[in-house]
Amino acid sequence: MNKVEKTLKITITVFLLLLFTTSAFSQRGTKYRNPMGTITHIGDPFVLKQGDLYYMYCTSVQARGFKVFVSTNLMQWIDAGLAYDILSQNNQWADEAFWAPEVVFYNNKYYMTYSARDKKDDKLKLCLAVSHDPLGPFNDLYTPLIQNEQSCIDGHFYFDDDGTPYLYYALDCSDNIINGNHVSQIWAQKMSKEDLKPIGKPTLCISPSQEWEHPDAEWQWNEGPFVLKHDGVYYLMYSANYFASSDYSIGYATSSSPTGPWEKYDQNPVLKSNLDIGASGPGHNSVTVSPDGSEMFIIYHTHTDPANPSGNRTPNLDRMYFENGVLHINGPTRTWQKFPSGAVMSK
Repeated sequence: MNKVEKTLKITITVFLLLLFTTSAFSQRGTKYRNPMGTITHIGDPFVLKQGDLYYMYCTSVQARGFKVFVSTNLMQWIDAGLAYDILSQNNQWADEAFWAPEVVFYNNKYYMTYSARDKKDDKLKLCLAVSHDPLGPFNDLYTPLIQNEQSCIDGHFYFDDDGTPYLYYALDCSDNIINGNHVSQIWAQKMSKEDLKPIGKPTLCISPSQEWEHPDAEWQWNEGPFVLKHDGVYYLMYSANYFASSDYSIGYATSSSPTGPWEKYDQNPVLKSNLDIGASGPGHNSVTVSPDGSEMFIIYHTHTDPANPSGNRTPNLDRMYFENGVLHINGPTRTWQKFPSGAVMSK
């Protein structure tokens, strides 16, 4: 895509957003309510903020790739089509289970981590694709990114203060067997600054261990890592339990190092179902800031039909903050919430 095409694409997207949000805001004033908009049949929402625009990547077209949605205000989103399409790749190595895309801007390029199922050995592979535009198209760079005989999912990049990249990911419970149980665990891998390839061996971060995570069950999950740093402390947010169950919830662990050791917060989970208000299975989150940068928000999915939890999920947006070293989330909410600070509103 040349500069003219790219500029035209973004201009049209912003124009459509302004038309859409003007209508939506005139009806709703200065409030929004979860779940966000009419987006369904997605999961694992990740939001990238670039300039005045937000890009949301989700598990969406599981047999082909990933859609990208664009917003100016975090609440109203335009479907901008496929950012990654396996049918446009030179090597069409996978044909299902395209899960959990995340995108980072690094060294003037956009890098997407994702997982999919390899047609050759039926394993879930964690991969890396690259693009010059957050809208895509993303083209495969490493398939896989992590060399592991076991299935790997849910890749998440964190760049430390000195610029060192760390990749967090989950060994999937499909074939990670511990003491006869299927267990998803979160690992950390130091990566090269030059080419985003692994350096050394990975470090185990967390495994299911707290009572709410059912650590004695045959199937157990710690997955969906997201790392952020506050006042010198690293916070590893994660999801536990089965994604298609109302038990799916979010907890966190802390460390003084990006590779641990990690200590889970003793009051986990910090975000869980509230079926009384119709919020089921909040999980697999990312974190971003309001348009003016003054507020922090968590983006996560819930089940579209709380009475019948499944892979059909919808995105949600709630405020989060730190207080005395504790991470707090004001959610899940289903009541009207104030617009993110600095969001564009109609008059």
